[in-house]
Amino acid sequence: MTSPQELPLDHIVIAVADLARTIIDYRALGFTVVEGGKHPGRTSHNALVVFEDGVYLELIAWQAPAPEERWYRTQTAHGEGFVDFALLPHDTAQVLAAARARGLGSLNGPIDGGRKRPDGARLQWQSARHATPDVPFLCGDVTPRALRVPEGEVRRHANGATGVASLAVAVQDIEVSLTRYKQLLGPGPAENACSFLLPGLGLRLAVVPVRAARVVLMTPANAAALAGEPEVAAVLRARLASRGEGPCALSLRAAAGVMPLHFAPALSHGAALELGA
Repeated sequence: MTSPQELPLDHIVIAVADLARTIIDYRALGFTVVEGGKHPGRTSHNALVVFEDGVYLELIAWQAPAPEERWYRTQTAHGEGFVDFALLPHDTAQVLAAARARGLGSLNGPIDGGRKRPDGARLQWQSARHATPDVPFLCGDVTPRALRVPEGEVRRHANGATGVASLAVAVQDIEVSLTRYKQLLGPGPAENACSFLLPGLGLRLAVVPVRAARVVLMTPANAAALAGEPEVAAVLRARLASRGEGPCALSLRAAAGVMPLHFAPALSHGAALELGA
């Protein structure tokens, strides 16, 4: 359970076209995947990959068009991959009020949500969302979190993944985004985060700690593309131009002795995933 002061990483959302196919492919990558169920009042259904640290991947797809949902629009227009991520508040309304008091006014919530699991169990949460996807949304449980996030053996994976080390987030203006994170997270390690230039790669970064994980904000160092711009900066610029802001790459922690590897994008359904040492 989180303390009132903490906002740890809760889950990372990967939008896909075919949930059944994605479950097969993630299992082939060595992940344990459990079916999550359906969202009442929506056409979406999901599956979960839960890690020992409590963070999980949400694999989400739609059984009928949902053009009113940003995740659906992104997936249909730009393909499968990361679309969002959430932090876990002790109390959604309380955290929302505190963030607004610190100047983060463009937060919408609390919003009631829920899911019906395949076994018939119903769970509820409250969320709050910022107007722009550079900032994570809040997802706070109303029913016990264990109903939403399975525990036990489902958190063990044949590939050795144990949790999230870092999540890269593409942003347009790193100073604006960093200010938003400080307003959202409040007093704590994020207060001292600052942006810096990564020499030779044409990127400006800021590292924001969220408990044991790190959120790495990334943007091209130059406002416009320059001749000879490093490839990684050009790739990030193209990503921002197509999919917009949001999570773009994930590094997972691994058990001792597990060799680092990059997962094939065809099997990870567009999500840039790597398993660290």
